Amino acid sequence: MATASAVHSSTPAGTIPGHGPVTRPNMTSVGTIVWLASELMFFAGLFAMYFTIRSVSPELWKTQTEHLNVPYATVNTLVLVISSVWCQLGVFKAEHGQPARTGSLLQLSKWGMREWYVLTYVFGAIFVSGQVLEYATLVHEGLSISANAYGSVFYLTTGFHALHVTGGLLAFLLIIGRTFTTRRYTHAQATGAIVTSYYWHFVDVVWIALFATIYLLK
Repeated sequence: MATASAVHSSTPAGTIPGHGPVTRPNMTSVGTIVWLASELMFFAGLFAMYFTIRSVSPELWKTQTEHLNVPYATVNTLVLVISSVWCQLGVFKAEHGQPARTGSLLQLSKWGMREWYVLTYVFGAIFVSGQVLEYATLVHEGLSISANAYGSVFYLTTGFHALHVTGGLLAFLLIIGRTFTTRRYTHAQATGAIVTSYYWHFVDVVWIALFATIYLLK
């Protein structure tokens, strides 16, 4: 008791033992946000390229957009949006220090971060697979990356996004794997899970913008 009292008496007000001041920003989160800001500028460049080529060659958009399967892309978009919901549920569990389920697999309320992130990974993998299938269909119909300017800008914008989603899937594997390799769920692991969710929500929002631009504003 004396030792515990000494620890608490020596801890400054407004701090959590071992984690510094409550008001101090988490540097991992700050670094991730700064990095995502740079990624946002990258995608802004892709959007600028898309609209520039569209303004120069509007006739391509009148003919080539007929190849797009909007209902199919809508379903695939919903898959990615729903994956963000599963991801956020996993974040809530990570914030409460629950890395894995505490009950049956069928008891969703007992799921931990690991189960929700596995479900997020599955939905993300379905999205990427859906894009690959769409690419195969478009190439079969004659719309390849080298076919014309529209094909080039379509594959570049959606392809770079698919690469970012794939990177997020690799990050989820790392986060999930770490829950199996350590006995104690640490603050650092929870932070890693949370910043991974930042990235996943980011690629989700970017895809919504791409979907609206490419598939709806034809």
